[in-house]
Amino acid sequence: MKRSPAAGQTSSPPGGRPARRYGLRRAPLFLLLFFLLLLVIGIAVDEPARVLEQARTVCLECIGVG
Repeated sequence: MKRSPAAGQTSSPPGGRPARRYGLRRAPLFLLLFFLLLLVIGIAVDEPARVLEQARTVCLECIGVG
């Protein structure tokens, strides 16, 4: 006679790896935190101002003013 798992436990599928019902995937969370860190570092070193300055320069060169 087969025994069913106790309350709150999940049974393992035939592959041997336990099934996760509400497990959090770590790779997407790690990548999100990593890119947020890069965003904060970029803002801290005043990167947005530099990007906008370069965009203005390129735009003025395109229309022949700069």
